[in-house]
Formats: sequence, C-alpha cells, structure tokens
Amino acid sequence: MFYGVRMGCPSVLCASVILALCHWGVPSLASTYGERGSDLGMRVFQEVVRSRPQENVALSPHGVASVLGMLLPGADGETRRQILTALRYKKSGPYKMLKRLHKGLTTKSNQDMVLIANGLFSQEGVVLEEPFVSANTANFQCHSQSLDFSHTPAAAAAINDWVKNQTKGMISSVIEPDMLDPALTRLVMVNSIFFKGLWKSRFLPENTKLRNFNPSDGVMYKVPMMSQLSVFNIGHASTPQGLKYKVIELPYHGNSISMLIALPTEDNTPVSALLPHLNTSTLQGWTKLLTQRKVRLLLPKFSVEAEVDLESPLSAVGVGDMFRQNKANFKYLSSEPLYVSKALQKAKIQVNEDGTKASAATTAILLARSSPPWVIVDRPFIFLIRHSLTGTVLFMGQINKP
Repeated sequence: MFYGVRMGCPSVLCASVILALCHWGVPSLASTYGERGSDLGMRVFQEVVRSRPQENVALSPHGVASVLGMLLPGADGETRRQILTALRYKKSGPYKMLKRLHKGLTTKSNQDMVLIANGLFSQEGVVLEEPFVSANTANFQCHSQSLDFSHTPAAAAAINDWVKNQTKGMISSVIEPDMLDPALTRLVMVNSIFFKGLWKSRFLPENTKLRNFNPSDGVMYKVPMMSQLSVFNIGHASTPQGLKYKVIELPYHGNSISMLIALPTEDNTPVSALLPHLNTSTLQGWTKLLTQRKVRLLLPKFSVEAEVDLESPLSAVGVGDMFRQNKANFKYLSSEPLYVSKALQKAKIQVNEDGTKASAATTAILLARSSPPWVIVDRPFIFLIRHSLTGTVLFMGQINKP
C-alpha cells in the first residue's frame, strides 16, 4: 500500500495506495473517519514524530482513516476487529457514518477547496466480492477499473494518470512499477485528497521580511516571516502535565476549514512535548478557549516534504494483522487470501502569503487603545488543517525548520 500527500500554497494533496497481495505462503517483494478517524490518524502521526523528533513531518490523518475505511468492508475476524477498534466505529453500521462524513467534506460549498477521489484497481480476471465493491461505491464513490498487473509499467502509468487527473495535475505519481508484483498483485486501492485554501485574511507579500527562527537544535537562522495586523482567534492552554502553549486559528476563505497552530509558551519546551496531549477532544476544547483579538501575527513561510512507511505506526496503534500473511483476513474482499504488502504516505506542504482576492472580513474588529500585541511563531510548531463542521483533521504537521 502506498499513500501520499502533497500540499501547495497553502494547498494539500494526498494520495493513498494499498497493494493487496495473495498467496500467503509466497514472500512478497515488498516488506512484510470524522473525529474518530482523525483520532487514529493523529495517533499515527505521534508514532511517526516519536521516531523523527527533530524532523519536519506532514501527514493526513483523514487519509489514514479513509484507507482503513475502504479496507473495512473486505475484512473479517481479528483483522476487522483491529480496524474497527482503531477507528472507534461500532461493529454494526459504520458505513453510514463514513458516507455522511465523505458527503460533508465534499459538499458543494467546499468543491473549490476539497476534492476527494477514491479508486479500486483490480487485476484483470480477479473477481472482487460484490458487497465489498458496493460498499466502497456507496460510501466513497469509488471508481473501479481492471488492469493487467503483469505489465507493471503500464499498470502503474494507468493509476498515476487517473490520480493526476483527479488532483488537477498536482499529484503526478503515486505508484512506481517496482511496487507492483506482476504475479501477486491483486488490488490497488487509491484515496486522494486535494485541498487548496486561500487565507480569509491574506498576508501581503511586501510585509514578508527575513526574521530570526529558533529551531530545536538551538542554531538560530533567518527565514522569510509573513506578517499581518488582523483579528484572529487566539488562546492559551496547558497539557495535563502543566506545559503551557499558545493556539492560533487562521481561517481559510469559506470559514468551514482553518489552520490551527500550536507552539509552547516557554522557549525551552520542545514542541514534541505537546503531541501526547493532542486528540480531537483537545481540539474541541480549543474552540472554547479561543477568543478574537487584534494582533500583529508573524508566521514563517514554510515547506516540508516527507515520506512515511505506515506499517510500523499502524501496528503500534493496534492495526498490524493486515500486514501479516499468516494473520490478515480479507475474506469479504476476494476468495483468495490477501494481505497488505506495504503502506506508505508521501507528504508535501507549502504555505505562503496567498489569500482571498478581495473579500472584506465580516468579523467585528475591537480596537484597543494601546498598540496590539505581537504573536510571533519563531520556533518549532505544530499545525493542523481542520474541517470544523465534521471535526475532521485533514492534514497535520510538525515544523522544526521552515
């Protein structure tokens, strides 16, 4: 399984791929939803950051949950139990929730911001179980197509062309031919998410200046720092251990999606210390803590690209059987015994000054008599891109060095 995310200015792209291989006894060439789904993805993110504490990391929690949601109709036994437990869905009726979530994210009001596409690419001649295909068609509007995986370059090109078309050319490649086993590959499942958000209150390029940034390694350097004087939702919170941190919300045009930024209050507190505290309940709590204030906000332009092998973090949060030939149980997917050979996520994010063209903010601005305070994001921080109506965390990242 390969899974990818790309983001650009400020936009996000994500493409996920699952390679399900048959014949458990044959070695593989590859190594052996809403808030509930977001909680799973956030736990996966924490596992990834734990292994890369000093690196920039980007991940799509919703993408991780979507891939498991697409696998769920085909799973049985312990494999199904692990997926359901991780997603925190009830044993009966999870698909209605998945369908409602997908519909909420792809509503007409979001069509210029969020584009989600899902595809099932099966080996020619392989018959997938009808309930599995029907469930994915109904809940994820899955595109279905047969390919000849014995010709791996052509099969990979066909999948990549489909993804490129679905993401408006922003994702050009998610599958490499060597990810496909010409003899064993039976199914490639693709989930792609395209998000492009324009700031509701844009940063003017002429206000961007080089300013100091203090990374976790202690070596200060200068980065392009965007700046604007505007009204933002800002608040202060603390972890159960008493670590204090700031939260800033930057809405995108349309108001249904926003970027949340969290950074420790104290300079000597590592940003990684906040991660165990982050879950969807924490995010809900932030909405009660945040208040509108007029501030001078300084935020670095940043770009991060990362690739994550999801097998280890998914196994760490209790979803491991699907990767094991002797334990995976996808009896409702195909009559052949299948397992997931590999799970990857590629992520790329770019954030700059781009914002709305010429819309006026409707929020009342309360002017203080004294000069407004400065909020400077000049040290490592965490960002989350969240759909407020469903609580879905579309994307999440840790920035140590912009």
